[in-house]
Amino acid sequence: MRNTLRTIILSIGITLTSFSCDNYVDIEPYYAQDADNYFLSPADYDKALIGAYDLMQTSYLDMWIGEIASDNSIAGGESVTDSEGLHQIDNMTHGGVNTELRSLFRWMYAGITRVNYIFENKDRIEFTGKDRILAEASFLRAYYYFELVKFFGDVPLIIDKRLGASEVTTQQRTPASEVYAQIEKDLIFAAATLTWTTAVKGRATKGAALALLGKTYLYQNKFIEAAATLDQVINEGPYNLSTDFKSLFRVGGESSNETVFDIEYVGIEGGGYGCFVCLEGFAAVGFHSIRGYVGPTYGDGNSYNLPTLDLVNEFEFGDSRLAVSILDIEAYKTSQLPVVVKYTVGAGGHTGFYNNKYLKRVAELGLPDNDLTSPVNHKVIRFADVLLMAAEAHNRKQGPNDALALQYLNRVRGRVGVSMPAINALGTVLTDAIYHERRVEFAGEGLRFFDLVRTGRAAAEIPGFKTNKNELFPLPQAEIDLAGAGWVQNNGY
Repeated sequence: MRNTLRTIILSIGITLTSFSCDNYVDIEPYYAQDADNYFLSPADYDKALIGAYDLMQTSYLDMWIGEIASDNSIAGGESVTDSEGLHQIDNMTHGGVNTELRSLFRWMYAGITRVNYIFENKDRIEFTGKDRILAEASFLRAYYYFELVKFFGDVPLIIDKRLGASEVTTQQRTPASEVYAQIEKDLIFAAATLTWTTAVKGRATKGAALALLGKTYLYQNKFIEAAATLDQVINEGPYNLSTDFKSLFRVGGESSNETVFDIEYVGIEGGGYGCFVCLEGFAAVGFHSIRGYVGPTYGDGNSYNLPTLDLVNEFEFGDSRLAVSILDIEAYKTSQLPVVVKYTVGAGGHTGFYNNKYLKRVAELGLPDNDLTSPVNHKVIRFADVLLMAAEAHNRKQGPNDALALQYLNRVRGRVGVSMPAINALGTVLTDAIYHERRVEFAGEGLRFFDLVRTGRAAAEIPGFKTNKNELFPLPQAEIDLAGAGWVQNNGY
């Protein structure tokens, strides 16, 4: 990791201009500031924070892997060698040489580096509003570390500083429990400082910090803490379930009060196939979309992350979320007659289904190349997730409160309509009902693999999954080699 971390951690003069963040700020003139003359004004801190947000735009990879590694979807694409790492993950044959996993590892540390540089210089000047900047930065660092620890387990924990070359070679992996403790600390600080609403769309809020904190507790089976934290979001926050589930995933529904936190995208150029980290649009939308498509409503794409029949069959009869979540292409073709709909099948696999939440629509196309410029936002935490996490926490905690768990569960089901009868169950039957509801509610949103792993169900549901191995992904071998710190690879890889 010597070259990776050292290069990433060099200076804000490099990190703020290496990757694009045009949708937030235009930095002129380029290269006019360096590490020695930065953080001299409040505007410098805000620009640095914007740069720290920018790495969130790589979130498409988290979504892909969270679905493809599970029983929810297959890799798809042009061929089995096109994004080969995704096909390896799909087949549970992935190892330490995997482009997608290495990209995720590096991008998350790039985000952490930008945050740490802010904290390294937090005392340079005092100004009104600095506490908010530091709180948002804390949220971002927690987010990036949460992604790392849920994928890789023990990872190097670096806070509030850059690493010198000699430090990198001695930097060991930190136990996951300590990484989680830092995530909790950052989120508690952020939640105590931030407000429930923000004037700047896409910025972190108190609700976002508390919801991610509740999820962090849930991933550690700290059910009592998770229940209390998520209850606070439910009872004190400004959130509610949208009455129009379909609109949540469209540009016009971005301001829904069901959104606790989403990642902002705009439909302009900013990068390309040689620089995915530079993108301004949400790459998942173009990559999910229908290969060779000709017809109304949708745009053509690359046919990745294709839902499985097993996922389709999970939906109960009459559940309107099925049509919103999954497009059955042959049924759609028939419904459009006499208009002729055409599409092609990629050699990477075909199920007949597409992730309808994140498909290109003609009315939402970005600038060319519109495979990479979708303005659709990525819903990271929805209020429905808060409700179902809280339901699970209350059901699974010591001294369970199944009555409240049922209330939260049925609130989500009730949003669908009268076709979804209320659940009336207790104990493990209720637990299974909550698990079912999570799968159908968040189909295509990248949560499934991690839900299966943290609840101990992955081996029973995912073909090829090996217990005591596939709960974690392998550390990128290139990072092990570059670090020169003697990192031991995750078990089984």
